[in-house]
Amino acid sequence: MSANAKPLEITHDRGNTLFMAVVDGQECELDYRLDGKTMIITHTGVPEPVAGRGIANLLTRFAVQVAEAQGWKIRPACSYAVRWFERNPEYKNLLA
Repeated sequence: MSANAKPLEITHDRGNTLFMAVVDGQECELDYRLDGKTMIITHTGVPEPVAGRGIANLLTRFAVQVAEAQGWKIRPACSYAVRWFERNPEYKNLLA
């Protein structure tokens, strides 16, 4: 996201277990499911027209912060989330 871009507005839809942001009319999302107190990140999706802007990173970071605040552990089950945790080892204590 460029320096002059407005902050990404991310919503947490607990009922549908997803985090979503709309960027330039495109729906970007991170899907998860809960297994007890473990958030399992199942999918991160950013449509091609808005890809490459760091949106998946922001969605994942937001989801991790929500999980941490809830006292949940996290199991990354999608390839993006696995790589995200490899690039952000400061959150490895949250891994289930």
